[in-house]
Amino acid sequence: MDYPIKQAVISSFLSKTKDRFHEYNEDKTLEERFKIVSEIEGMDGMELVFPYEVNNPDELKILTSKYKINIAAINVNVKAEPEFRIGSLTSNRKEIRAKAVQFIKNAKDFAKKVGANKVTCCPLGDGYEFNFNCNYAQSWKYLIDSLDESASYLPEIPLFIEYKPAETRGRCFIDTAVKTLCLLNEIGKKQIGVTIDFGHSVMFNNENPAEVVSLIAESPFPYYIHINDNNSQWDWDYMVGTKHFLDYVEFLYYLQQYNYNDYITSDTSPTRWDIKGTFEANARLTNKIWNLLSKLDKKEFNKLISGNDYLKTWEFIEKNIFSL
Repeated sequence: MDYPIKQAVISSFLSKTKDRFHEYNEDKTLEERFKIVSEIEGMDGMELVFPYEVNNPDELKILTSKYKINIAAINVNVKAEPEFRIGSLTSNRKEIRAKAVQFIKNAKDFAKKVGANKVTCCPLGDGYEFNFNCNYAQSWKYLIDSLDESASYLPEIPLFIEYKPAETRGRCFIDTAVKTLCLLNEIGKKQIGVTIDFGHSVMFNNENPAEVVSLIAESPFPYYIHINDNNSQWDWDYMVGTKHFLDYVEFLYYLQQYNYNDYITSDTSPTRWDIKGTFEANARLTNKIWNLLSKLDKKEFNKLISGNDYLKTWEFIEKNIFSL
């Protein structure tokens, strides 16, 4: 079977994970994780977490060559250091903001050495919990300044910002697609983009992921995709389509409409399920839907979508999509 899309997985989910109460699966070496991905049909990429999971470019080059795996992105973590607990890019302390920016710069250096074409960052430690918890305008200015400096460094390696409503903070400063676009417009650089995470979009019934794709694809900024699902109450990182099936179909439809050709990366947590089987399920369903959508009469479908009779649109969906 031919796979018309590129699929990848974040390296963290291929090993031991944990929540507040339990640990799941066993520790895997970096090479063991590469081996797992190499055995998943329809998947040939990995997003690798810097600096905690990868920091040796020579080792990484050997593994990518040995297992024929491409690097979808370098994911830089700016929340795990102890001093980042109450903010990194927006910290009141200049030296902490500088350290967070240097993390991103180091990730870009690493990406260049290993041949990766992007760095993605989800600044989850930057936010607040309570009323009067922070100076909003000052924090926003710190965020703009920190990300402006980060994006300006090695501009050939673009920085993608991943938004999320909450976690680790009660509310993250970069919590919606619209706010992310406001941020990028204020920074005003083309070397910065958006990581759209399906689960972050539907979390708290916050957004429609397909609408987000349309919004960002029509902007001047590039975008990159993470896939998973949840129950709209929390970011559970379930397998795709398990809670928002038709939303996921529409999401992929608009990725096709905008000719998205970068990696679709699984940001999905196996927890109680077999690691390899979980990501095989993601790859399998995503490819089935993608192939089905590729065969649709898009001219007719788009005419229906733009029309006023949704019953006719629904008949088309019943006939052509629920046949999956």
